[in-house]
Amino acid sequence: MRRFALAALAATLLSEPVQAAPPLPPDLAEFLSYPFIAELSAPATGGALAWVETREGVRNVWLARGPDFSAKKLTQGTSDDGMELTELTWSPDGKVLVWVRGGGESNSWAAGYPAPNPASLAQQPVQEVWASVEGAAPVKLGEGADPVVSASGRVAYIKDNQPWVVDAHAPTKPEKLLTDRGKVSSLVWSPDGTKLAFVSKRLEHSLIGVYSGPDQPIVWLAPSTGTDADPVWSPDGKRLAWTRRTGTPDLIANLLKEQPNPFSIWTADAASGEGQKLWQSPATFNGSYPEVPDGLFLNWGPNDTLTFRAEMDGWAHLYALPTTGGTPRLLTPGDCIVEHVSTVPDGSALTYDSNCGKGAGDIDRRHVSRVTLATGKIQNLTSGTGIEFVPATPGKDSAAWIASTPTTPMRVTLSQGGKTLVLSQSSTYAPKGMVVPKPVIFTASDGQTVHGQLFQTASAKAQPALVFVHGGPPRQMLLGWSYMDYYAHAYAMNQYYAAHGYTVLSVNYRLGIGYGRAFQHPEGAGLTGNTEYRDVLAGAKFLAAQNGVDSKRIGIWGGSYGGLLVAHALALNSDLFKAGVDFHGVHDWTNFLERINGPRRYDQPGYDQVMKTAWESSPISELKGWTSPVLLISGDDDRNVRFDQTITLAQRLAAQGTPFEELILPNEIHGFLRHQSWVKADAASVRFLARELEK
Repeated sequence: MRRFALAALAATLLSEPVQAAPPLPPDLAEFLSYPFIAELSAPATGGALAWVETREGVRNVWLARGPDFSAKKLTQGTSDDGMELTELTWSPDGKVLVWVRGGGESNSWAAGYPAPNPASLAQQPVQEVWASVEGAAPVKLGEGADPVVSASGRVAYIKDNQPWVVDAHAPTKPEKLLTDRGKVSSLVWSPDGTKLAFVSKRLEHSLIGVYSGPDQPIVWLAPSTGTDADPVWSPDGKRLAWTRRTGTPDLIANLLKEQPNPFSIWTADAASGEGQKLWQSPATFNGSYPEVPDGLFLNWGPNDTLTFRAEMDGWAHLYALPTTGGTPRLLTPGDCIVEHVSTVPDGSALTYDSNCGKGAGDIDRRHVSRVTLATGKIQNLTSGTGIEFVPATPGKDSAAWIASTPTTPMRVTLSQGGKTLVLSQSSTYAPKGMVVPKPVIFTASDGQTVHGQLFQTASAKAQPALVFVHGGPPRQMLLGWSYMDYYAHAYAMNQYYAAHGYTVLSVNYRLGIGYGRAFQHPEGAGLTGNTEYRDVLAGAKFLAAQNGVDSKRIGIWGGSYGGLLVAHALALNSDLFKAGVDFHGVHDWTNFLERINGPRRYDQPGYDQVMKTAWESSPISELKGWTSPVLLISGDDDRNVRFDQTITLAQRLAAQGTPFEELILPNEIHGFLRHQSWVKADAASVRFLARELEK
């Protein structure tokens, strides 16, 4: 009887037609087929370049060696497997190239999680360190991340918060280098490769240690109760420099008020650990440790000169400081920020990208420049309406960067001997309907000036419109492709929507980078009052007033912190925003462990008030006004914003009868690792917005 029942059931199932997946929206695959280039880097001695290229989820490492810099593909990736290739790292002489395969973002609460498995493989993936010696076929060295390569080709890396080592020239079984009771990070080999400096994170303080061999004790550099970070070696390998922050001041301060977080720069003898403070930043907001991409970028250059990034004039700039102490010298003046930095082979100059250009709209672009340390002379290497970022320096008289235009995707470009060469594989990316976004400026209700990018075709007439809000929030959307894969994807989608009958406004709201420290650190923002939403609302009103826009059909989309702002928009202004797409947003600040639920002290004032303000600053506290439909999209292995933020919102929307749809991607993380995941999410977004806004 049971066999008969199973056979009958199987026959029934086979006789029923299988429901096919809906076809992709027109042209979506073309708009998402752009190549993305990252990790561009050169060895300390120059002479070579490497980068990672991703095309429709297929990732590969590329290598180009001088003098002709002909590009060679080192890896043979062919599938959209979700395995990232990151952390390209050179040996000083350029003979060994190392990288990490697998993994993804992680916050402290997710530190013990296994590597992501976005393809839902039956066997758990692991994070691996790989190497290529002089361009040979790659070899797996071990399991771990954060590799650094010594002058002799020894590769040190982190596994289970401890350092391991293996020889790239003759890889055998990796060895655990030492056991430290802290969490080890920031490995740095001495110039001769005989010593290894590292950071040991120990609960509320951290130390800089120096390992000299298995029979030598660790040397600790001027230990203190502070937070030590950013270790760098002197060129002769006898000393180190690092930064120190003396505790976490907000532990005993009102959490609703930002506190200055000053830092100092120290040096110490590598053999004895005896150290001294060279310089102390002002105990002001502008003197705080910089919270910008690439951080402080401490570097020890020639003539005993340290260089670093700081915001002492309210903007992220490069400074030079003699190792004898004194006052830092500003290298890159202007109302603009310096972002990615590389060092020329002899250390005499720094190559960097910034929004310091003088062209109209350049505050929303990146161009490449070089500053000579001795004279402070700046040479602008690029300009115009394109965008150039992530410079690498293969020679004293050459420079490379990733270049694009508003309608042309990224390519590796080398400037050498008066010639400009494109090194990366050519792209046929040319979807129909791309536009050149326009820089726009509008004003929030409290007087804050806000920048944005407007995407609109010349033929726009009474069409629906979308506000896009980025995540982060220390991010900046540009007048072209972004150097971050998440926002390169967002740029492609904004272009797609513009080409398919929408006017799109991308809003660079307060809390973002690019417009100075005061803009990035405003009062009353985030969980302390949500003032950044005023910028989004001002953007929507600006958008509604544009020619060609139907003000009754405005939607909003965004991810992460942008998802938070989507939820705010629908909760507070469903009268204006008719629909939204919320990618993995924060919805309840009181349950966001990274921001609030840290260590508490008996004398820490106002904790109950903090929780009350955080709740009132959360969209989940304003759900009664939320009537517009929303599409919720999230991976359930999110290691940035906990998945329960989406679960709780969905439950509460359902309880009050607010219409919502959801697309959940099992085993995906915050920044989806598979191209297939993005395509699925984008297709769902396009269909949802078409139904809700094109009625």
